[in-house]
Amino acid sequence: MRRLAPIVLTLALAVLAGTARADSFAVVPTAPLVIASADMPNLPGSIVVPPALSTPPAVPEQLSYDQLLGLWQQAGAAYGIPWQVLAAINKVESNFGRNMGPSSAGAIGWMQFMPSTWLRWGFDASGDGVADPWDPQDAIYSAARYLAAAGGSSDISRAVFSYNHADWYVSEVLSLANLYGQDSGVAFSLDRIQQDLAAAEQSVAEASGRLVAARARVLAAARVQHRWLVRANRATLLSDRLDDQKFAGLAQQRKEAAQAVAGRAARTLAAAQGQLTTARQVSAPISFTAGASSVLGAPSYDNGWAFPVGGGPGVVRVAHTHHDYPAADIAAPEGSPVYSIAQAVVLRSWTVPDPTCGIGMTIRTFDGQTWTYCHLAYLDPKVVPGASLASGESVGLVGESGDASGPHLHLQLQPATAYPQDESWFQSFAGVAFTWSDSPTPPPVTQPLRFAAAVTGTAPAVTPSSTAPVFAVVPSTPATTAAPDVVSANGVVFFDRPNP
Repeated sequence: MRRLAPIVLTLALAVLAGTARADSFAVVPTAPLVIASADMPNLPGSIVVPPALSTPPAVPEQLSYDQLLGLWQQAGAAYGIPWQVLAAINKVESNFGRNMGPSSAGAIGWMQFMPSTWLRWGFDASGDGVADPWDPQDAIYSAARYLAAAGGSSDISRAVFSYNHADWYVSEVLSLANLYGQDSGVAFSLDRIQQDLAAAEQSVAEASGRLVAARARVLAAARVQHRWLVRANRATLLSDRLDDQKFAGLAQQRKEAAQAVAGRAARTLAAAQGQLTTARQVSAPISFTAGASSVLGAPSYDNGWAFPVGGGPGVVRVAHTHHDYPAADIAAPEGSPVYSIAQAVVLRSWTVPDPTCGIGMTIRTFDGQTWTYCHLAYLDPKVVPGASLASGESVGLVGESGDASGPHLHLQLQPATAYPQDESWFQSFAGVAFTWSDSPTPPPVTQPLRFAAAVTGTAPAVTPSSTAPVFAVVPSTPATTAAPDVVSANGVVFFDRPNP
């Protein structure tokens, strides 16, 4: 075990009762922070964890930017890990503690450890007697320890790969780390921009949904009113005609009430659109900076094409096939930005949801192909028949309008004779703008990313690689060994850890 130096000192107030003297202060030492070794994982049963490890606390702890920066820097210094990498992992994994899971894979806490991995590498950095992944200090120090065990002091990219066995993950984390290294304030200014942008996108998506629902109620009331008026005109008895007209009048009242609601919803949507425009203008200068593009959901480009959904491979997923005919269902969080895939002309657009397709549009791209987008939560007002769109131009937000089981963009050729996923431009974005949900995502064919050590002054620049990872899935060793979940060979430590 190593100890941080120097010993931290604290002031203890001692009030001397029964005297007229001023209060006296004595300097007393506190227990130093004990740093768990990165050379060996925890022995079974050696740490105390929360009784319900995978259950988040009722009120998760949140920290200020200054507090987080202090933790990243202190934990990084303790284990020889660039603090910018810890900050980037914290952002990618839990959005600085705003989304701590459990994830769909079961990862938990501030740095999204799998419970089994936490039992091996988590420790009580806060000194409260419990190694708690929901505690920011415990989680961040434990992540630094984990990266150090993976050789992060000499090869940070391989260490990050051990944290999540995906090349896109390494690229995303190191890109963010490079950006954070330019100025410690960038992490937080970018975070504020991203939060404002996400809030504006969500507000537009929600306001659009309310407007669509209100207009549907107007239409439903109008149809009921029409039916009663038709009956009244056909009635032969005056009493029947009067009754039908009364019911038609009630339907008219419901229609007018729904129209008032729709009017308010339209004004709310217009205000939300203005806020979104402002948020996009603020984010534009940094949105195409390496490291910031995925965080801000900026479009990814390749040879005149743009991927239609923003957010990056950490949140955007697609399968190679569709459930019943050639198409691509691109899953992404509701409110994610949707872009034109190329320079195109709008052929059709509709904001009244189609029962199947929902809100969407049909465009013809520069190569003569015709594409349809479905299930949008919101379609930009500029997307009207005859409008010209630039590659990567914003056209709406991801939703689940129409016949959809969850938020996603349905993209298909017209006629649907081939899979979009088979297009070379689509495949070029694997690992850059999305991940395959039904098979491993190969590393993108791009220039390898290097961690800019010159910015941090820590370690030589390195290139991420998926070869020879420090951690690999292997069978457990016999229970008679000192550490039953560890095998060591040629100086490399292997763990039976599932991907987070």
